[in-house]
Amino acid sequence: MEVLIADRIVKRFSNHTALDQVSINVPQGKVFGLLGPNGAGKTTLIRIINQITAPDSGSVSFMGHPFQAEDIFKIGYLPEERGLYKKMKVGEQALYFARLKGVPQKQAMEELKSWFIKFGIQAWWDRKIEELSKGMAQKVQFITTVLHKPQLLILDEPFSGFDPVNVQLIRDEILFLKANGCSIILSTHNMESVEELCDSIALIDRAKVVLDGDVDDVRRRYGNNRFEVTYRASEALSYSIELPFARIVSQGEDKNGYSAVIDLQSQGSVNGVLALLLSQSDIVSVRPLIPRMNEIFIKLVTAKS
Repeated sequence: MEVLIADRIVKRFSNHTALDQVSINVPQGKVFGLLGPNGAGKTTLIRIINQITAPDSGSVSFMGHPFQAEDIFKIGYLPEERGLYKKMKVGEQALYFARLKGVPQKQAMEELKSWFIKFGIQAWWDRKIEELSKGMAQKVQFITTVLHKPQLLILDEPFSGFDPVNVQLIRDEILFLKANGCSIILSTHNMESVEELCDSIALIDRAKVVLDGDVDDVRRRYGNNRFEVTYRASEALSYSIELPFARIVSQGEDKNGYSAVIDLQSQGSVNGVLALLLSQSDIVSVRPLIPRMNEIFIKLVTAKS
């Protein structure tokens, strides 16, 4: 089941089209990566989902019904532009946001204290926000975003400004929330986080969805034209060797012999290349090279530049 469906969303500002027939499906209990370069339309889509702005056409449904005003209380949103009141005390502000989301005061106090201990910021309860480091302030905002146990959590660049220890802390919390049934939209430029956390993705570029699907399937889809072969021979293959619809792009040497990374053209086949190589060497192993999400992202968003 999808917790959220955005169907053919169009949004224009004056003569600029921010979103052009954009559709995404966010599965329940999964992490969905919303990707794209700066200015692609991600933030506009997130604001529409949060009912901050309305689409010119298209629709958003939540838990199987058209989006309703009260559904906003079932969503947690951590924006990229953090929004804490600098002159308020940390605990006072966290409690204020919890009450805005409908959490009873006694319950909010108990859960906030538990979260503050977990995140190591309990000593800062009575300090002002302006006294916190950027990372500590972000911890406070993350806590206020998840405290009301939202069914859908929207995180826009949640790792920005964190050191590696705290990045891992937030990653662990995201996985914990997912394991407990929370659906998560993760908007980030960190492709390593996408591969580690996301089950599926949609890539928006120039106001359109240019790629979507399961993360592993997407990587395999873009990895069909390159493989690595390890072989034993008296010397490395010549780069000028004529392979059927293929070429060697790099080579190396290790204890098993030599290795070669080979690119296939659309007409080529792994078996055809191996048949030729077997006449000149002993094949030790063959493995496809699956591209990283970072490679795929760069390839797609620069294709029309």
